[in-house]
Amino acid sequence: MLRAALVALVALSAGCSVSDFFADPGAAPQGVAAGDVRATSAVLWVRCVGSTDVGLVVDGGATSLRRSVDPSRESDWTASVRLADLRPDTTYAYRFGCGRGVQGTFRTAPPKDARRPVKIAWGGDIGGQNVCRDETDGYSVFAAIGATRPEVFIGLGDMIYADNECEAVGRYGNRQVVGPAPALELSDFERHWRYNRADRHHRALLAAVPYVGIWDDHEIRNDSGPREESADGVRLLPPALASFLAYHPIDSGEYGRLYRSLRWGRHLEMFVLDTRQYRDRNDAVDGPERVKSLLGTEQRTWLLEALDRSDATWRIVVSSVPLSIPTGRGDQARDGWANFNGVTGFESEAALILRHAYDHGMRNLIWITTDVHFATGFLYRPIGEDRDFAVHEFVSGPMNAGVFPHEKLDQTFRPERLFFWGPKKPIKSYAEALSWFNFGLLEVDAEGDLTVSIVNARGVVVAEHSLPAPASR
Repeated sequence: MLRAALVALVALSAGCSVSDFFADPGAAPQGVAAGDVRATSAVLWVRCVGSTDVGLVVDGGATSLRRSVDPSRESDWTASVRLADLRPDTTYAYRFGCGRGVQGTFRTAPPKDARRPVKIAWGGDIGGQNVCRDETDGYSVFAAIGATRPEVFIGLGDMIYADNECEAVGRYGNRQVVGPAPALELSDFERHWRYNRADRHHRALLAAVPYVGIWDDHEIRNDSGPREESADGVRLLPPALASFLAYHPIDSGEYGRLYRSLRWGRHLEMFVLDTRQYRDRNDAVDGPERVKSLLGTEQRTWLLEALDRSDATWRIVVSSVPLSIPTGRGDQARDGWANFNGVTGFESEAALILRHAYDHGMRNLIWITTDVHFATGFLYRPIGEDRDFAVHEFVSGPMNAGVFPHEKLDQTFRPERLFFWGPKKPIKSYAEALSWFNFGLLEVDAEGDLTVSIVNARGVVVAEHSLPAPASR
């Protein structure tokens, strides 16, 4: 039975309709997902409306296993199950007994010593500024991502806009599927997740490609932090976090922890940061006498130690906010790493991380980010006394939201711009906007050489930059 499912899944990636894949989309309107897939483990997720004690069958390699999950009304009918003792670099098909059945597939990560090619896609910013699900085509960017056949997709924040509305006519003039009102309580946040995950292209991608999820501000509220409150004094982070955990298959989500690392063969290790839950206030002052923290002490210590332990050819830091592009509410309350000639960014902590990388001989550090609604790339030479030490950052987005390019740039880490992708004139139609919507693609070949591409929602590569494997690794 599951062998036939594998054939169907391959056909889907070649262009079959989603109805061929989801036997009963009414019972599972948000589909399935496999998250935090590692060499020997994975977390499978489903939303199965109105059902409890749902059977799960998993088939791959030489084994077949059966489990059960228990969706409940309290979790908005979502459920996750962790699988262990899987075989590395092996394709698995799975089927949840939800309605007439809903199925997916994933491939486990290769062993950490496997020198083979790796391809990951990343992107953020979906459904913001009244740029939402097109009434006819939905979020077609997810189909473009799937067409590149990545081994992993990283949803790098702002995967919902809980503080925005999706109206019948969008910012760029197209007809849209109307969305929920801005969120104030748990059920509101859940409605936003249901809206974005109901898109057929989104469901198809998550059913076929391992997913790594992390959040940014709009999963809560614009420029939000741990003490963010509504106008009525209601704390927003607790319900936002509960809904995020309900809708994401996260392996390290115990006690709400979202930061973690994932290894993908010899050449790649990803260090996924939570830039929201532990940060200091955005309007706090940053300086050498008191380093303002975006990560919190525990997460920062984890990051530095995890980077030290890694022997991957490339260490990839996954940060929802960029290093040198200023974000936030002006100099009074910066939202990202950059101070931008002010004192309220989180620059000192970024400098500490980069200095640590330099002191420990890391010559393979790459940051991938989103958040700013245009795509660009940088080479940094952050250590003034050593111009040979370089760090790279690649920024993608938006996948499907307002497009807001600008060239403001903090100079602290001595950035050299590698490319820029954003319109110079106002966008006049949704058809035009599709050329500017984008995601990032990071590919490492068997020898460890790396290429980063920016691909637009039409599937066209609009920017590209290549790096040779570091000399010592």
